[in-house]
Amino acid sequence: MKGIKSSKIILENGVLEDRVILFEDKIIDIVSEKEYNLSTVELMDVGGSFVSPGFINIHVHGCSGYDFMDEEGLEEISNNLLKTGVTSFLATTMSLEFEKIERALRKIKDFMLKGRCKGLLGVHLEGPFISKKYKGAHDERFLIDPDFKLIEPYKDVIKIVTIAPELEGAEEFIKKCSKEGIVISIGHSGASFEGTLKAIEYGAKSITHTFNAMPQLHHRNPSVLGAAFTTDVYCEVIPDNIHIHPYLYEVLIRIKGKDRIILVTDSNRACLLRDGEYELGGQAITVKNGKATLRDGTIAGSVLRMNEGIRNFYKNTNLEIWEAVKLATINPARLLGIYDKREVLKLGKMRSFVSWMRN
Repeated sequence: MKGIKSSKIILENGVLEDRVILFEDKIIDIVSEKEYNLSTVELMDVGGSFVSPGFINIHVHGCSGYDFMDEEGLEEISNNLLKTGVTSFLATTMSLEFEKIERALRKIKDFMLKGRCKGLLGVHLEGPFISKKYKGAHDERFLIDPDFKLIEPYKDVIKIVTIAPELEGAEEFIKKCSKEGIVISIGHSGASFEGTLKAIEYGAKSITHTFNAMPQLHHRNPSVLGAAFTTDVYCEVIPDNIHIHPYLYEVLIRIKGKDRIILVTDSNRACLLRDGEYELGGQAITVKNGKATLRDGTIAGSVLRMNEGIRNFYKNTNLEIWEAVKLATINPARLLGIYDKREVLKLGKMRSFVSWMRN
């Protein structure tokens, strides 16, 4: 039996102090130091560090020099995401020729079938079914209208699709994906308020990087944001203090509540590396002072680490630390329908937890 001793263990509804987590394949018990036999436990003492559930990142393009659209590097990304506290993730694609997207999907499907990356939950297909006007860092040349036949061979590995619901064929696509258990997330979209509500009615459950790549809230055109704020859809947030002003973290909490916000990084291959010149979706990007941009200044993903994102969100809201951690563990697990299987420190749950420093 193995054990982790910590003065601060983050649970679903609070923080336990001075306890030991006993585990093998799953968590067996959480006890005081006096309640276990030291001779039978392989113990690791992490001192004053927090121990929390492993983080789930449902929107990440890569790190450490690799991108999920590359021919190789999937295992390297998985291993290096662990350094940021991420134990489960969705490999997120970019808009390229669909043949290249298919190649990435086949590679990821093969890795999942062979169990080569335990943290790989599937794919977040971000593009090519998005708006040209709100394309962000996606290459306009490869954007197309949604067609379920294109993704049908990979419906077992695609877990989320970002879509602009104003596109031709979106209604049928959303309904079909929802029927197949694929989460539809609205993003890179200029949809009207009414059009967004329709998409939610058809089955859309989430908003991709809320505030970014969409019209801003207007009193005569509430658009995507207005619909997001008045329904129970989940809202992704990139808490790097660059994509949105950190004051809005608290605003969003007050509007959406604690159970409908999901922290993501949208990080690119430059994450965990130095500032410099890189590539994203076939386009050159520059990372300077932690901000990634295309040559025209458009923000191109981030270099955010999930542990840093949680810290940023926590410091700029009135949340307790355990509440902030839920936004990167319990909430994404619920969106994906895997809450009963992982990412919460509870007896009998899957062994997936990390040690990290708050400050």
